[in-house]
Amino acid sequence: MDTTQLLKGVLDLAVLAVLREEDGYGYDILRRLREAGLDEVGDASVYGTLRRLFAAGLLTTYVVPSESGPHRKYYSLNAAGRDQLTRSGKLWRSFATTMDTLLDDRGMAA
Repeated sequence: MDTTQLLKGVLDLAVLAVLREEDGYGYDILRRLREAGLDEVGDASVYGTLRRLFAAGLLTTYVVPSESGPHRKYYSLNAAGRDQLTRSGKLWRSFATTMDTLLDDRGMAA
């Protein structure tokens, strides 16, 4: 199965989860996603997701000056984003449990 298709469905949730504990700028968020195991996530996908989540009112932004290059736009999870993360996380866990059950019932768990 192509993991790119799976990523499209869960990238919003993954980005919200990465921002739950600590704010981050685009490249930092991309790095954290890859370190978590989402190696195939693309730069453009993450930046597009950040813009979309911001436009949906789930993130706030602020700019931090940098002495070694351009200023960085940081993204932060706001109350609406935390609520969305909770809802989406519950939905994901339910879906994953259903898929685990289907796979186990068919003898495919291994």
